[in-house]
Amino acid sequence: MREKIQKILAHAGLGSRRHIETLISAGRIKINGRLATIGDRMSYQDRIFVDDREIKLRKSQTQKTRLLIYHKLVGELCTRNDPENRPTIFERLPTIRNSRWINIGRLDFNTSGLLLITNDGELANQLMHPRQSIEREYAVRIRGEATPEQILQLKKGVYLEDGRANFVDILDAGGAGTNHWYHVIVKEGRNRLVRRLWEKLGFTVSRLIRVRFGSISLPKGLRRGQFVELTQEEIVKLQNELKSDRSS
Repeated sequence: MREKIQKILAHAGLGSRRHIETLISAGRIKINGRLATIGDRMSYQDRIFVDDREIKLRKSQTQKTRLLIYHKLVGELCTRNDPENRPTIFERLPTIRNSRWINIGRLDFNTSGLLLITNDGELANQLMHPRQSIEREYAVRIRGEATPEQILQLKKGVYLEDGRANFVDILDAGGAGTNHWYHVIVKEGRNRLVRRLWEKLGFTVSRLIRVRFGSISLPKGLRRGQFVELTQEEIVKLQNELKSDRSS
């Protein structure tokens, strides 16, 4: 059976479909000796080369999907290489053979909390795709306290430089002194969205922690810089949830 090149290479752990399309456009992928183009189809019997290095697809065909919950630290980057040699999330992950880890979305330098990481680019693509509208819940500490009118405004939506955005829900989590905690939910993965929404109303975010992604919550007791691996049963449950959301 022949499938789109992006799907097969994503499953092989080469990256998300978008990343693979970038590699194809740059002329870095060959199928059976010829340059690949967007829209090409292939099978696991074809020979595939990335930067003239052959990818062993037969191993990836039977490779099981793995999914990690990682508790990201403030000061870590969600990238493989940093010109300034700052720490990255990949330095703390276990070694993986015949594949590579792919982070599902990003958390910025000053944000900590739950980050999902997989070896299956197809699963990563499904979880990151805007059509899924997956909820992301954050614990956020701001300087000051929002009025009921400001809370309503943030839920109705405000205009940012890249379009209108809003919180799906906001829960007052209390606080003391000049700091106040809230739990907020968004359904988009736009860059720095939570911070920008609060900043639009003049608030400074002093701490931001992602505590939930979809049905997966940050486990209690999982220390910063540590990870836990989901079981195959938990992964299957998540995949079934994605299928259910697409059909509804």
